Amino acid sequence: MAPFTRFREFWPYYLQEHARAGTRAMHYAGTSMVVLLAVVAPFSGHWWLAAAVPVAGYGFAWLGHMLIEHNRPATFRYPFWSLRADFVMWYRFLTGRMGRDLARAGVRADGTVDPARRLHA
Repeated sequence: MAPFTRFREFWPYYLQEHARAGTRAMHYAGTSMVVLLAVVAPFSGHWWLAAAVPVAGYGFAWLGHMLIEHNRPATFRYPFWSLRADFVMWYRFLTGRMGRDLARAGVRADGTVDPARRLHA
């Protein structure tokens, strides 16, 4: 498969790379910390908190990939789309729409991907 040229092509691949609920939970925790730090830092006067933003975001996500999903984060190949997808995934989780997206991407409830629908980057 050729490299992705549009986000809507990348999104199902991203979801397949986050098939396990634990991996997504690690991403949700990291993204929540990123948002919290970004809101708190300007009002607290502790600007060093801004330096913790990438550590929180990537730290939780990469641990999830290493310990739970056992794959290489999409960040290394698609850094900007992965960042965007992190926030899209977090928002869709908060609004209760992740299940539908996962099903459309071929991600099963048990955290596996339908082999016939597996996308490769």
